[in-house]
Amino acid sequence: MSKTKVTCYIALVRTIALGGLLLGPACVPFIAKGQTTARAQTQVEKPDAVKPAAQAPYIPPACVGKPITKMSRAAMLERIGSEVKPNPPIAQGDQLKVFNALAKIIDESYLYPDFKGLDWPGIVAEFRGKIERGLDTEKFYAEMEEFIRKLGDKHSSFESSVKAAAVKAQLAGENNYVGVGALFQSLEEKKLVTILAVIPDSPAEHSGLRQHDIVLEVDGLPLIVNGKAYPHTRGPECSAATLNLKSPGKEPRNVTVVRARMTSPMPVYARLVPNTDSRRVGYIFLPTFLDLTVPGQVKKALEDFGPLDGLVLDNRMNGGGSGQVLTSMLAYFTSGTLGHFVSRTTRRPLEILAAPVNNSQQVPLVILVSKNTVSYGEIFAGALRDIGRAKVVGQTTAGKVETLHGYTFTDGSKAWIAKERFDSIRSHADWQGVGVQPDVEAHALWDEFTFENDPALAVALKLLPQR
Repeated sequence: MSKTKVTCYIALVRTIALGGLLLGPACVPFIAKGQTTARAQTQVEKPDAVKPAAQAPYIPPACVGKPITKMSRAAMLERIGSEVKPNPPIAQGDQLKVFNALAKIIDESYLYPDFKGLDWPGIVAEFRGKIERGLDTEKFYAEMEEFIRKLGDKHSSFESSVKAAAVKAQLAGENNYVGVGALFQSLEEKKLVTILAVIPDSPAEHSGLRQHDIVLEVDGLPLIVNGKAYPHTRGPECSAATLNLKSPGKEPRNVTVVRARMTSPMPVYARLVPNTDSRRVGYIFLPTFLDLTVPGQVKKALEDFGPLDGLVLDNRMNGGGSGQVLTSMLAYFTSGTLGHFVSRTTRRPLEILAAPVNNSQQVPLVILVSKNTVSYGEIFAGALRDIGRAKVVGQTTAGKVETLHGYTFTDGSKAWIAKERFDSIRSHADWQGVGVQPDVEAHALWDEFTFENDPALAVALKLLPQR
């Protein structure tokens, strides 16, 4: 059984994408085909001012002159199941080959050789028996996901061949689906869905959707039922959806949005922060490291900002991603050895070669974090704080900092297995299970504030040098 280990190491994010693909915990952005990609917005603006709904909905260019349709509730519910792409059939013999190779990888490479007290040989025998008794294709992949969950680290994972291909495209910034043009995330505490970002020039932006809005319903249907998210913002191109939205501190409103084809990578928001002493303070929102276009977008933002007196990096919703993105991002702000990734047998240095943009290597930094900051998002904040390069504000992070190594099997499926822990260069703090603790606690739920009254951003401004 041959396998290929990918060159970038990934940590799955916890965001749920609605309006694009639903990839379990993966997060997907949305932009209409032919429209501009995310751009740095370095002018001082009011991003969260709510626009009143227009008398008539915005019509995307691709839909001009075409009939705008409306889906019935029955059609919306039926579409959910019909859009799930089946995996190519995999015979029992090939199932056993994949399973045996996966079990061998875990035995030889898993970070915790004692399996934290689990009877791992017994678990392996249990699942091998299930395959030998006979499983259809979809049931096999479901059992492989459950097999990895038995490890109990809540970080390692398994992807079927279809899901692995979709995540690969997402990492490359290659998305192609129909939606409204916004990035959504579920709020577990409230069982609701909020908007993380709105794509410039998208149907969502033209219709008045804003970062921090809650989506209460789409055409009268909730987006989360019994803990499961439903992608009701998806639908046929040029079909309309009525969203019931609520902005922080405002009454709910209905907005009609016409769906369009989306092909953009995740957006990176960038803007200057208004303040009272003429400091040039930049703000950059980092939605994920699961997109290889993120460093380029951040570089463009830093170039557009010019020299700064301070910079706030909003890492609160960053669920991790690619090690390549991590190192590229760190290179804008520091250099040298920041620590080591430690496996059962090796120590691999996190070595950074500086890639300055304007004064990015010297600018005072504050990084915002929350419990939604995961894996490489945590290492990014923790490593910069560890060397004294940044202060950290917000809420203690998730504490999931194992490095996942990816293994691809002959059927195209993929396993991400926790193989390394991170050892920071100075404090040698162990953030696994504990998280990165902020220098200053400042937290509010995402849907309860806007850019203008963000409590963590207010603290960050106080920590940055004053004029």
